[in-house]
Amino acid sequence: MGEDGNKAYGHKTFNRSRSHFTDRITADGRDGWPVAAGRYRLVVSRACPWASRAVVSRRLLGLEKALPMAVADPIQDDRSWRFTLDPDGRDPVLGIRFLAEAYDRRETDYPGGVSVPAVVDVPTGRLVTNDYQRLTLDLATEWTALHREGAPDLYPRSRRDEIDAVMAEVYEDVNNGVYRAGFATHQAEYERACTAVFRRLDALAERLAGQRYLVGDTITEADIRLFTTLVRFDPVYHGHFKCNRWKLAENPVLWAYARDLFQTPGFGDTVDFDHIKRHYYQVHSGINPTGVVPLGPDLAGWTSPHHREELGGRPFGDGTPPGPVPEGEEVAARGRPA
Repeated sequence: MGEDGNKAYGHKTFNRSRSHFTDRITADGRDGWPVAAGRYRLVVSRACPWASRAVVSRRLLGLEKALPMAVADPIQDDRSWRFTLDPDGRDPVLGIRFLAEAYDRRETDYPGGVSVPAVVDVPTGRLVTNDYQRLTLDLATEWTALHREGAPDLYPRSRRDEIDAVMAEVYEDVNNGVYRAGFATHQAEYERACTAVFRRLDALAERLAGQRYLVGDTITEADIRLFTTLVRFDPVYHGHFKCNRWKLAENPVLWAYARDLFQTPGFGDTVDFDHIKRHYYQVHSGINPTGVVPLGPDLAGWTSPHHREELGGRPFGDGTPPGPVPEGEEVAARGRPA
């Protein structure tokens, strides 16, 4: 989203665009994009909840070497996501300054927005997909030949109907609901969206009061998708998006659930609160024209005991935790809880 588009937030009704490029990278290559180690580059922003799903999934499944990752600057300019965190402002593999260049190589003068996560074909520099809804499911089911030993089953076949149902509710009312509240253009629109957010969060808290994870006794894709919203709730959605009936830290069940996941390898070690806060408060100039970034909240609570292990459950099922964060992918110290 460019500068003019950023100023428009809060001044026009928010509608999330569908992914325009929905090719799939599959084991059999039926869309022309076969799974292959090192062929593709995953472009993300650590600020973006939709991209963060892919970052968590990639790490849990051990795909770091098979699917190298580029991290965009959390602050966008008029050409959207840019590689100004890298030397000379270029991605060292793709050689481009802006993700838009990979979009242009796929479709010249593409009229839609430039979004992350995006997967780019390294040999051609062309965008393959920006389908954030499908991407992580394919990482879990199509990339299995490249998974690490001990990788968890994040989308178990026997539970998919239930996982899909839970994810649909979470997407509508929570993942996307906070945006509808935050970018509402009038009071009634905001109140409908905000009410739906907290109604669903209350229902999720009731569900999670007696079970450690959303579906079954192991971490699944459903947990990843809820986590990426919850971890942003108090830093940005509570204040910036006016979702302030209560803070996450004031809900005993959801706060403990979120801390449990945060402290699980593969979740908290991918979170950069500095990127998150600077992106939302500085980029969304339509609803925060001063660009002032708040100092809080205190992040220390994220590492406090959660006691969710008392509910049982096996985070990785029959698998094992991922190893250490690969060199060069560590989250900056200022973006971590003390």
